[in-house]
Amino acid sequence: MSETTSKTTVIRGPVYVLEDNIDTDLLIPACYLNLVPTIPEEYRKLGSYALAGLPESFPKFASNEDGTTPYKIVIGGRNFGCGSSREHAPIAWGAAGALAVVAQSYARSFFCNCVATGEVFPLESELRLCTLFKTGEMAEVDMEANTITRLSDGTVYTLKPIGAVAPVIEAGGMFAYARKIGMIKKQS
Repeated sequence: MSETTSKTTVIRGPVYVLEDNIDTDLLIPACYLNLVPTIPEEYRKLGSYALAGLPESFPKFASNEDGTTPYKIVIGGRNFGCGSSREHAPIAWGAAGALAVVAQSYARSFFCNCVATGEVFPLESELRLCTLFKTGEMAEVDMEANTITRLSDGTVYTLKPIGAVAPVIEAGGMFAYARKIGMIKKQS
């Protein structure tokens, strides 16, 4: 159903659509912050709670039997990831299997946590894509071309270049990137 051909090149799969002011309490409720992402079984469990703070009127995000999500791309509006600074938010999405979020604007702490953890690519669009896509539609994000394409009709929308943070996310976050380029010693 979904395909990823290189984390930094093309991400293809169904989208999950949200709107403006989606805060971190919706992304991962506080009651799940006691899960420790560095413990593999707790990391997987954290993914099963991604977007668990949304009202029941929304489709369940981590709806696969194994607690992962079929949605590889999340589309939001303005001020995405506002509220308290929670590294658990992008970590939960990564644990669930999401790879990118495309929004009009981000809360700075959420954007920085996406980069620091290396879990999901925070991409920006000047257009209000949350009104142009519907949950479940297939899309393709091409980060080299800076586009997102709705596959049902081939409509292509331009994204802002992600820039210098792409290699950090691709490496798996700040510490992995620092090890990769020799800033800190590799773990033995």
